Amino acid sequence: MSKEFTVPPVIFPSGGNPNTIPQRRLPTAPFQPPRSSNPNNIPFMSFDIGSSPASTSFSTPQFTTTATISATGHTNFDDELPLLEELGINTKQIWNKTVSILNPFRLKPDLHEDADLSGPFLFLMAFGLFQLLAGKLHFGIILGWVTVASLFLYVVFNMLAGRNGNLDLYRCLSLIGYCMLPIVISSAVALFVPQGGVVCFVMMGVFVVWSTRVCTRLLVELASCGDEHRGLIAYACFLIYTLFSLLVVF
Repeated sequence: MSKEFTVPPVIFPSGGNPNTIPQRRLPTAPFQPPRSSNPNNIPFMSFDIGSSPASTSFSTPQFTTTATISATGHTNFDDELPLLEELGINTKQIWNKTVSILNPFRLKPDLHEDADLSGPFLFLMAFGLFQLLAGKLHFGIILGWVTVASLFLYVVFNMLAGRNGNLDLYRCLSLIGYCMLPIVISSAVALFVPQGGVVCFVMMGVFVVWSTRVCTRLLVELASCGDEHRGLIAYACFLIYTLFSLLVVF
């Protein structure tokens, strides 16, 4: 036995026609505040220069010159030391020491009282450069031998002088480096002399004696208790510079 169900009627909003498509509602624009009728009320939004108040104007920047700085009491750039002197490199002092070593008979020990490593480093780099031109790469060997030679001469001198010795390692390294100048000159001359000849050996002997004489006199004059051990100090210096001359010969 079939049972009947009651279905409620369907009502379309378009007036009963199911084929009609409901119209979409157009979106409305968002809320916008009403614009002011007088935009000149806001001075920073105005493009009229005359309409902005005087308080919004910027002052012209003022730059102080060097004369102004010096007038106010501050340090002037003209009074600053050169860059080399600020780094502790005195080129005039290096030049005077170099000239004094070039003349071994008129040596001025007072110029070497202020020890420095700028001149010795320059001479060692020049020595390595001349060796490089000869086809020998000895930069590391030169720096290592100078360090060992300075330690050797420092220990020998202080053992001879005892408690009265006042030779420090810094001054010892400075003196050995400056007295390397004759060896540097010999390495430059050896580029034009046949290697292994009699002339080369005689030339190297002269330059080694030159360096030994200069270094011995500087050590004796600048360090106390060195005059009585001049022979032993000269022998130690002769061994050091003979060792460097072997790099040039062989």
